[in-house]
Amino acid sequence: MGAEILFYPTAIGSEPHDSTIDSKDHWQTCMLGHAASNLVPVVASNRIGVEEDEDSKITFYGSSFIAGPQGNKIEEAGRKEEAVLVAEFDLDALDAQRIEWGIFRDRRPDLYKIITSYDGELTI
Repeated sequence: MGAEILFYPTAIGSEPHDSTIDSKDHWQTCMLGHAASNLVPVVASNRIGVEEDEDSKITFYGSSFIAGPQGNKIEEAGRKEEAVLVAEFDLDALDAQRIEWGIFRDRRPDLYKIITSYDGELTI
């Protein structure tokens, strides 16, 4: 068994020392990719508003969203307002679809340690 829905509570916004950088689309694309590659819904919540001190200013993107299991946005909040988003999923049907599509059939957990090590060497 594994996760049936992925929840990502975030506080993503402009870069503290360069408020002209807007990576909202990149953030959302990454989250949509998690949904599609695992065939699992993703709920990504994000802050709104501004946080400022004497050295930096961050404007949070808001734009919380719910992604369907194939990486499509189902619901999305705006950048500046609080919102409650709701979606329904048939988790049993998604589980069956993951099996049918072979999402996890060809994975190799025995290799994870190697591909996540710094130098690619297996050290036990």
